[in-house]
Amino acid sequence: MMLNTLLPILLFAALALAVVGAFKRFAMWRRGKPAEVEWFGGLLAIPRRYMVDLHHVVARDKYIANTHVATAGGFVLAAVLAILVHGFGLHSAVLGYVLLAATALMFVGALFVAKRRLDPPARLSKGPWMRLPKSLLMFSASLFIATLPVAGILPAGFGGWLLAAILLVAIAWGVSELFFGMTWGGPMKHAFAGALHLAWHRRAERFGGGRSTGLKALDLDDPLAPLGVEKPTDFTWNQLLGFDACVQCGKCEAACPAFAAGQPLNPKKLIQDMVVGLVGGSDAKFAGSPYPGKNIGEHSGGPHLPIVALDGKALVDAETLWSCTTCRACVEECPMMIEHVDAIVDMRRHLTLEKGATPNKGAEVLDNLIATDNPGGFAPGGRLNWAADLDLSVLADKRQCDVLFWVGDGAFDMRNQRTLRALVKVLKAAAVDFAVLGLEERDSGDVARRLGDEATFQQLAKRNIATLAQYTFKTIVTADPHSFHVLKNEYGVLGGHYRVLHHSTYIEQLINAGDLNLGQHQNAAVTYHDPCYLGRYNGEYEAPRNVLNAIGIEVREMQRSGFRSRCCGGGGGAPITDIPGKQRIPDMRMVDIKETAAEIVAVGCPQCTLMLEGVVEPRPQVKDIAELVAEVLIEAAPKPSVKRQPAETSA
Repeated sequence: MMLNTLLPILLFAALALAVVGAFKRFAMWRRGKPAEVEWFGGLLAIPRRYMVDLHHVVARDKYIANTHVATAGGFVLAAVLAILVHGFGLHSAVLGYVLLAATALMFVGALFVAKRRLDPPARLSKGPWMRLPKSLLMFSASLFIATLPVAGILPAGFGGWLLAAILLVAIAWGVSELFFGMTWGGPMKHAFAGALHLAWHRRAERFGGGRSTGLKALDLDDPLAPLGVEKPTDFTWNQLLGFDACVQCGKCEAACPAFAAGQPLNPKKLIQDMVVGLVGGSDAKFAGSPYPGKNIGEHSGGPHLPIVALDGKALVDAETLWSCTTCRACVEECPMMIEHVDAIVDMRRHLTLEKGATPNKGAEVLDNLIATDNPGGFAPGGRLNWAADLDLSVLADKRQCDVLFWVGDGAFDMRNQRTLRALVKVLKAAAVDFAVLGLEERDSGDVARRLGDEATFQQLAKRNIATLAQYTFKTIVTADPHSFHVLKNEYGVLGGHYRVLHHSTYIEQLINAGDLNLGQHQNAAVTYHDPCYLGRYNGEYEAPRNVLNAIGIEVREMQRSGFRSRCCGGGGGAPITDIPGKQRIPDMRMVDIKETAAEIVAVGCPQCTLMLEGVVEPRPQVKDIAELVAEVLIEAAPKPSVKRQPAETSA
C-alpha cells in the first residue's frame, strides 16, 4: 500500500518540478536576442527531425545509435506509462506488460551506456556524466520491479514495506536525475534542450536533407544593432538554446584540426563556456579536455559580461576564436546539430568591428582589401598578367557569354596561376563560350567575412554584384571553393543570385557531354584531398573523383576523406591570424596523404594547394584537378566556339 500511495506523489511532484524548471530554463534562453522561428510548426516537426535528421548523424556510430534508441526510446515510453499506470492508477495488465517491456529496453540500453563508460574515450566528458549510467539502470530496474504486480506476475504488496521503501528510494534517484536533470541542469539537460533545439533551430533549412552553410548577414544599416557578439546575451535566444543542447560527446573535439594541432581551441569546451557564460560562474566544473595549453578553472563570465577581455581573463581567450579554420568538421559531426562556426564568427565580428583586434597580419589584410580589392595588397592592374598570352575574352567587351570564369585571388600567386592556365586550356579545348571580368573583378570577400569584417565583405560583395548586373551569362565557374561558396550561398541576401559551379563539377559536365577529347594517366598513384568549402560546405564529393576516374586515375582514399576530410589549415583566415600550436595542420594532412603511398595529391582549391605545397619535402606532388585534366588533353582541330543565347542572366 505504501508504494501505491507514495509513488504517485513522487511522480507528480517530480513532474511539477520539471515543468517549473522548464519554464526557468526557457526564460534563461530568452535572455538572448530575438529570433524568428516557426513556433508550433517547429514543435510538430520534432519527431521527424529527431528520427531522420539527427539520427542520420548519430547512426554513423552504430553502437551509440542502437544504444541511444534503446535508452532514450525506452525512457520516453516508460516515463509516459509510469505516469498513467502508477500516477493515475490505471492498473491494466496490458499496460503493465508494455511498461515492463519499456523499462527492460531502457535497462539494456543503459547497460551499453555503462559499458562505454568503463573505459571512456578521451573526447567524452567525465564528471556528472559518469553517474548517468547508474541513474538510468536504477530508474529502469526499480520501475520494472514496481510494475511486476500490475502485470499480475507478482502479488500486490510483494516484499512488504522494506522492498517498497527501497523501490521508492531507487525510483526517486532515477526520477531526480532524469526529470530534474532535463530542466534544472545535469547530464539529461541535453534531452530537453536538444528536442527544442530541433524545433527552433536557427538553420531550419538543414532538416529534410537540406543544406545551410552561408553565414548570416549583419544589418549594418541599423545604428542600434550590435556588431557581432560581445556577451552571451548578444547571441540569439535559439543559439543559446543550441549551446544548452550539447551532450558533451566530444565528436567535435575529435574532428577539430586546430585541437589536434595543439592550438588553444576545443569546440566542445567553447560551447560549454557559452553555457557557463549564460548561467554565470567559472569553467572549474568542466570535466572534459581543456583548450590545449590552457588550465581549467581560470576563466569565468556572466550573461552580461564580455566573453573575451583583451586586457585580462574572461570566459574565452581571443586566440581560441582565432584558431578556428571554419572547416565545419565540428558542425558535421555534432549529433545535436549545433552551429559552432556561426558562434565563432559572431564573436570575431565584435573583436574586428568594435575592437579592431584582428591578430597578426589580420589588420594588414583587411586594409589591403579596402585599398586594393585583394588580400595581398597587389596592384589591381596586375590581375590579368598571368594570362597575357592567352587571348582571354573580357566580359566588358562581349557583354554576354555562357560562362563567366571567376578567377579569384589565385591570379596574384605564381603557383596558382598554373591552375588557372590549365583551366583555360580545358575550357578552350571544349570550345566553351567564356569570358573573365578582368580588372573589374574584385575579391569575393570570403576572407574578410571569416575574419569578422562584415563591413568590408558587404562592400566588396555589393560592388561585385553591381558589376555582374551589367552583363548576361548563364553560369559562373571558379577553381576557388571559397569564392564558389560565397558567390553561391552568401551573395543572395545582398541581391546577387547566380548559378555557380566549382570547376571540377563543370569539367565533369564537359566530359559527360563528350566535349573533351581525353587521354589517360598511366600508372599514377593519386589520392584526393577534399576542400572543406567544396565538401562539407556544399556537399560536392563525387564530381572531382568522377573527373579523376575519367582520366584513368583510381583514387587512393585517405582514411579521413569525404565529409570527414581533414582541413588543410588554410580556411577562415587561419594562415593570416597564425595562432601557434604544437604542430601545423597541413603537416598533419600530409601524414594522411603519405599513408596512401600516393605520388600525387589531387586538389581543387588554391588555399589547399598553397598549404600542402608548404609542407617540407620529400612529399607527394600537389596538382589541381584542372592541371591533371590538361595534361591528358588530346590536341584536335579547333572547334568553332558556339554562341548560345544564355537561358539565365546575372540578375
